Amino acid sequence: MQRRERTRHLIELGGLVQKAGLVDLADDDRATIYGALLELVGKARNDSAGDTLALWKRRGKRAFESETTKVETVE
Repeated sequence: MQRRERTRHLIELGGLVQKAGLVDLADDDRATIYGALLELVGKARNDSAGDTLALWKRRGKRAFESETTKVETVE
């Protein structure tokens, strides 16, 4: 059961990378995508991590809410 949950979790995270547009931007190059993600982690660790993470969280929530609103409007 834990293996199935972990697999689902990893698939969802990959979906977020796709949804954010990083796959298309990097032309589906895994080294580029991995490097971009490492850059984000490095930035968050070098800056005040709390502020950076809070900013990312707000942006993500707004994007999710915007998508939900668009789906509700279409239906």
